[in-house]
Amino acid sequence: MNTSVYIAKRYLFSKKQTHAINIISGISILGVLVGSAALIIILSVFNGLESVILSLYSNFTPELKIEPRMGKTFDPNTPYFNALGKDKRVASYTQVLQEKALIRYADRSFIATVKGVSDDFLKGRTLDSTIQFGSFTLKDKGENYAVIGATVQGSLGVSIKNQFVGLQIFSPRRNAGNSTDPMNDFVFRTIQPSGVFGIQQDFDDLIITPIEFTRDLLDQPNQVSSLELNYKKGTNLDEVQEAIEDRIGKSFTVRNRKEQNTELYKTINYERWSIFMILTFVLIIAIFNIIGSLTMLVIDKRKDIAILTSLGADKNLIRRIFFFEGMMISFIGCIIGLALGLIVCLIQKQFGFIKMGSALSVLDAYPVAFKLSDIGLVFLTVTVIAVIASGISSSLSVKRLDEIKTDL
Repeated sequence: MNTSVYIAKRYLFSKKQTHAINIISGISILGVLVGSAALIIILSVFNGLESVILSLYSNFTPELKIEPRMGKTFDPNTPYFNALGKDKRVASYTQVLQEKALIRYADRSFIATVKGVSDDFLKGRTLDSTIQFGSFTLKDKGENYAVIGATVQGSLGVSIKNQFVGLQIFSPRRNAGNSTDPMNDFVFRTIQPSGVFGIQQDFDDLIITPIEFTRDLLDQPNQVSSLELNYKKGTNLDEVQEAIEDRIGKSFTVRNRKEQNTELYKTINYERWSIFMILTFVLIIAIFNIIGSLTMLVIDKRKDIAILTSLGADKNLIRRIFFFEGMMISFIGCIIGLALGLIVCLIQKQFGFIKMGSALSVLDAYPVAFKLSDIGLVFLTVTVIAVIASGISSSLSVKRLDEIKTDL
């Protein structure tokens, strides 16, 4: 075993003459332990929240979305689009027609987005996980139903149980402005709500209906606003997106999930790294306690240092002893902290004992997800800070070496 490592290990675990040094060393280890555990727990919770949020968004955000570059609608009945829907790799091919409309319920009014979807919209989605009240039903026994966002429900006071009052949807006629009666300039349709979903503000002002209902409301028998495509697992989406872009030309845009929700991904990353940096600063303060601990250890071991130098030990050996001492303190705290953090996360994942404070149907307890890269990141962060702190401490240990030898 390396001489400096051996002596550093003896110093770490041996009883010091000054009891306070043991206490300060223990506090240093505890600080690194708590900081490491907090980092891995926070990163795991953020991973869990990210997974839950993105899975909820994926219910309404397709893997690929085709929209016209100019105008609001286009005709999807072309040979290429028809062939695209029959591709064996496609899990769902949804035609979407959506537009803003005036919604009335009882004596309240609200401007919402009516989104008409074809039958493939329900394929391969866990839509029930987004439902707060009712069910995600768009058609039943030949009747059309609407599923409304939480914002719409809150603004209009919609009661799913009240089957006698439906949603009244008003949309301007395509030839509006020619009638003497303003009400004749609007198309009016009624539909019964079947459920209320809740995800995020960007989606909660939607009213999901069958596309046939929306076509009748908007007087658009053939046009669509977009095509939403989801593919089977294992499909290379980047290659598919590039191939579609090459075929449809510059008249259309093809966006993947990240491009459809740019702000969401940015926000998640910003929050994740902001919390990481804050906890890293806490960890820096904890690890730099090592400097105080090693400074007192140098004072306690003045005789040992003098004896070692008399036996031929140079400054580099003395410096390495206290450098490895600081690294050992950091690594012990880091490893125990990582283990403790992972145990807490496993218990949370299994039992969900830490709740979010509200009995939401979508998310009750804080979710947790592990990434090996997070463990490596925390260990690397601790190592870098420990190297700096231990380097400073080891340099201070030999700064007054000549004075120590003179005194003794």
